[in-house]
Amino acid sequence: MKLKDAEAIIEGILFAAGDPVDIERISDILDIDIKSTRAVLTALSDKYDEENRGLKIIRLEDSYQMCTRGEYNEYISRLAEPRRMQTLSNAAMEVLSIVAYKQPVTRAVIEQIRGVSCDTLVNRLLERNLIQEIGRLDTPGRPMLFGTNDEFLRCFGISSVTELPDYEKISSEQISLEGEEGYMSAIDEKTEEEMAKAALSTDGTLDI
Repeated sequence: MKLKDAEAIIEGILFAAGDPVDIERISDILDIDIKSTRAVLTALSDKYDEENRGLKIIRLEDSYQMCTRGEYNEYISRLAEPRRMQTLSNAAMEVLSIVAYKQPVTRAVIEQIRGVSCDTLVNRLLERNLIQEIGRLDTPGRPMLFGTNDEFLRCFGISSVTELPDYEKISSEQISLEGEEGYMSAIDEKTEEEMAKAALSTDGTLDI
């Protein structure tokens, strides 16, 4: 096996593994002896150091691991910083609020409550993984039923939808019950405001 090929294979192994890999395991994969494997690892590690790459190969007893170079930690750590100004549009907040409070709910009910088509907003909320399909209504056409999910709870910093603000107590004068199912005919502004504030305190991207 050519040295260049052996180095490329080792790079792939260490990158894919993430954790330390025993040299014996690497040797078995390359189908060469341990002494030769160690020589390839040493040569590859030296090459990374000479070129001052963002990655380096470290030795941990009889194992080897690929990791980032310490002098670049200041920059790499920025990758984990929460992004700012995560917001939901008012229209998206209305749809998300309806799903949160009325779930399981169909697209038709959402549109009945808002009075306008909601296809685009529902699809965007699905793309953002804030809502999901949780079943189908047992009626002609079997329309999809939507509900919130774990990502919704994580983004709003709650453990259950029961922790959401009680819209009936907040603004009972803005809510009317229609029909046997008691659909919500308006979304209270204060409820939306509180949910929006919760969204702004998370690290999820909620621009819709």
